[in-house]
Amino acid sequence: MLGAIVGDIVGSVYEWDNIKTKDFPLFRDDCFFTDDTVMTCAVAEAIMNDGQKDDFIDAMKKYGRMYPDAGYGARFNTWIQSNDCSPYNSFGNGSAMRVSPCVWMMDATTGELPSEVKRLAQLSAEVTHNHPEGIKGAMATADAIFMCRYFLGGDSSDNPAEIKRRIKEHIEKEYGYDLSKTLDEIRPTYRFNETCQDTVPQAIVAFLESTDFEDAIRNAISLGGDSDTLAAITGSIAEAAYGIPEWIKDKAYSYLDEPLKEVLRRWEETVVIK
Repeated sequence: MLGAIVGDIVGSVYEWDNIKTKDFPLFRDDCFFTDDTVMTCAVAEAIMNDGQKDDFIDAMKKYGRMYPDAGYGARFNTWIQSNDCSPYNSFGNGSAMRVSPCVWMMDATTGELPSEVKRLAQLSAEVTHNHPEGIKGAMATADAIFMCRYFLGGDSSDNPAEIKRRIKEHIEKEYGYDLSKTLDEIRPTYRFNETCQDTVPQAIVAFLESTDFEDAIRNAISLGGDSDTLAAITGSIAEAAYGIPEWIKDKAYSYLDEPLKEVLRRWEETVVIK
C-alpha cells in the first residue's frame, strides 16, 4: 500500500499544475499527502478490524472526518460528513486508488486473484463506488497488483517483458480496458479526468512501460491529468512488481503525520507479505 502513498505524495503538486515530462524532482518541499493516502490508510484499518462492510464504512468516515481538507470529491465528502451509509453509484477513480491494501492480505501462491482478495477489493469499492465502472476499476487494479506480486515480486521474474505482456492481455480480456496506446500516444491529448475508465487504463500502461518503481511514478505523472491519483494507482502496482527503494520509503514517511504513520506501523506488524 505504500506504493500508492508514494505516488499520491509525489503527484500532489502536479494535480493542478500538470507537466508532460518525466524530468522533475521526485519529492519537492511542498509535496503533501491527499485523500488518496487517507483513504488507502482507511482501507487498511478496515481490513485490520475485520474487513466487513461496516468496517470499511466506519474507517472511511472516521479518517475522512479526521482529515476534512484532504481534497475529496464533492459527493464523497458529503457521504463522509453525513449519517447516511448508502453508496452513491460513483465510478470515480477513488475506488482504484484506495484498493491496494486488499491485495496484500493473502499469500501470492498462484497467479489467480483469490476469492477473499476479490471480496475485499469489491467491498472496498462498492460501499461508495457501486457503479459497475467503479467496481471494475478497483478490481482491475487489484488484479494487476496481485499478478505482479506472483509473477514479478519474487525470484520467478526471469522474463519481465513476457510477464507484462501477460498482465496486459489478462486485464484487456477480463476488464475490457484498451491498453494498446503507448504513453507517447496518450500524453499529448490526455487531460484531467476523475473517472475509473479514464484513469485506470492509463495508470496500468504507465506501469507496463516502466523499468523500476521510480520510473513508473515518473511515467504516470508525465501524462498529466489527475496526477496524484494516477500515480497512486501506478505506484500500487509498481510496488508489487519492483518493491520500493528504502530512500523513497523514508522520504514518503517524512510527509505523513503521526496518525497515518501509526496505521502503517500496525499494518506492517499485522500483514506478513510473501
